[in-house]
Amino acid sequence: MEEEKKSRFKRICVFCGSSSGKKPTYQEAAVELGKELVERKIDLVYGGGSVGLMGLVSQAVHDGGRHVLGVIPRTLMPLEITGQTIGEVRAVSGMHQRKAEMARQADAFIALPGGYGTLEELLEVITWAQLGIHRKPVGLLNVEGYYNSLLSFLDKAVDEGFISPTSRRIIVSAPSAKQLVRELEEHIPEYDEITSKLNWEDVERLNYIPPDESDVPT
Repeated sequence: MEEEKKSRFKRICVFCGSSSGKKPTYQEAAVELGKELVERKIDLVYGGGSVGLMGLVSQAVHDGGRHVLGVIPRTLMPLEITGQTIGEVRAVSGMHQRKAEMARQADAFIALPGGYGTLEELLEVITWAQLGIHRKPVGLLNVEGYYNSLLSFLDKAVDEGFISPTSRRIIVSAPSAKQLVRELEEHIPEYDEITSKLNWEDVERLNYIPPDESDVPT
């Protein structure tokens, strides 16, 4: 039983909403994911704060004794915006640096239900995987079919020739945390012929910080 819970991941990055959503099942899924990470001895990196699903998953991991790293832009640090960050806090200058640092720290990615920010983070790490910038599994926790329309859109994009079948398989989707993490453990990334020849070493891989990002007044 102990052997079954051994993970190849040291830390997983979770993207999710700063709102809790209307259905209790979204909140339950966030807690379930946190507990699954604890059972597999996986640490968490997330966007910081203690509100919404972000707070639930981070609290569950922290309560289970695993390390929690919250990466948050200084502008969003006031307590009235995000609440008290759980675990270790790493302040960064802006949103681009936040995503790069979260990606650098993680061995895999999981998206819980969320809004614009969650989708933007999810699609960016999928794009990075498509381009060969990283080779880390990307998972979608499709609670009660929340992401069905997104998955249908991606299938439509494949049918219309905008996404290759290989790139479509970047995303691993499952309805429960236990099933999703298990499938991520078994996932082997695929790359098409062009992507496999790209070399991103000269752009410092995931450490890109756009010019002027650090010049935002504080």
